[in-house]
Amino acid sequence: MENKAHIVKRVMPGSIGEELEIAAGDRLVAIDGMEVEDVFDYQFMIQDTYIELLLEKPDGEQWLLEVDKDYDEDLGLEFESGLMDEYRHCHNKCVFCFIDQMPPGMRDTLYFKDDDSRLSFLQGNYVTLTNMSDHDIDRICRYRLSPINISFHAMNPELRCRMLNNRFAGEALKKVDRLMEADIHMNGQIVLCKGLNDGKELEYSIRELMKYIPNLESVSVVPVGLTKYREGLYPLEPFDGEEAAAVIDMIEGFQRECFAEFGIHFVHASDEWYILAGRELPEAERYDGYLQLENGVGMLRLMMDEFEEEMARRKKKDGFPDFRPRRELSIATGKLAFPYIRRMARRLEESCPGLRILVYPITNFFFGELITVSGLLTGQDLLAQLRGKALGQCLLLPENVLRSGEDVFLDDCRLPELERALQVPINIVKSSGKDFVESILAAGTQACAESEA
Repeated sequence: MENKAHIVKRVMPGSIGEELEIAAGDRLVAIDGMEVEDVFDYQFMIQDTYIELLLEKPDGEQWLLEVDKDYDEDLGLEFESGLMDEYRHCHNKCVFCFIDQMPPGMRDTLYFKDDDSRLSFLQGNYVTLTNMSDHDIDRICRYRLSPINISFHAMNPELRCRMLNNRFAGEALKKVDRLMEADIHMNGQIVLCKGLNDGKELEYSIRELMKYIPNLESVSVVPVGLTKYREGLYPLEPFDGEEAAAVIDMIEGFQRECFAEFGIHFVHASDEWYILAGRELPEAERYDGYLQLENGVGMLRLMMDEFEEEMARRKKKDGFPDFRPRRELSIATGKLAFPYIRRMARRLEESCPGLRILVYPITNFFFGELITVSGLLTGQDLLAQLRGKALGQCLLLPENVLRSGEDVFLDDCRLPELERALQVPINIVKSSGKDFVESILAAGTQACAESEA
């Protein structure tokens, strides 16, 4: 069988690759005579102090390069595909799948369903295990890759098959035992669907997952996200406040049990449950080091605590600027975070004379009003709900409203277009509480300077 070749996209200046005269467009064919399946093979194979690289130049000429280097020293090569392989498509048809609830006409990449275990290690994605072969498990164990993030959803095999619409979904849970035996660390998630995997089924799932402690370090429980585009899909309903409180009570009961026995809280309710139930967020210590931030577990608590730390630091050392006679800024955010953002804005106003911060909650009409996170806001919803509002000298938006590293919203509206339409400069704010304080004070100071100029 012909070896898979990987095209070099870039060679880092001053690297081993540059010394060897490897160039963009060259194709890596083999290392030590063996095919390179993907980035994990590559990283494992280049660790040794002596390796042989087989490369093919664009004209077809092959070079066999002998490399003497320090152990674990990188070659400085970047490939056209970061994964060095095709991304694996999901073979499930989950009843709660968010991608199935997307509106038509969006960019193609938003409709791609991945279920690729390699992305769990590279990007923190959660995988269902149904797309993993014995070969995949063997490689994870051989390369000691940890942690892997697993979408459990239900530990009842029959129920898991129904929820994932995959007859192999229950059997796939046995792969967790192999990972456990190999001492691979894991994190888990449960997307909770009313009338399916809640109640007694949730209790059973948590009890079963506790058997994998300490290798399974945490499990998050998040409510299913429901958009308005569910025609023809499995009938799911949102949780109400009373039901959210019941979920919290169950999880906190397990937290007390797990902490007493294992010293960790283990299972965590996402922030959404507490807001829906009208309860205060848990204290920082209960999040066990914030292992589930990407699932919205502890994100608001961490931000608020960072905010308070930065406020205390400034009060003690730097002090707060005086913006009198008056400087006015605005913030737009999702409805989920709005009460917390507004609370922090009021604290800043109290500390900075002359500063006024207008905070606007944006309703998600694009996906539906049940979607309340800022990361799914679109340019068109921001424009429609902010046009004509007092926005002050600057509008601040959270960074997760944009595609990573770009200035594009989910609906392909671009940041400069929104700025022109609203006729206000827009600053992007990172997610930490410290960044929140710094961004507002910097925007206020900039507004002062421009006004005086």
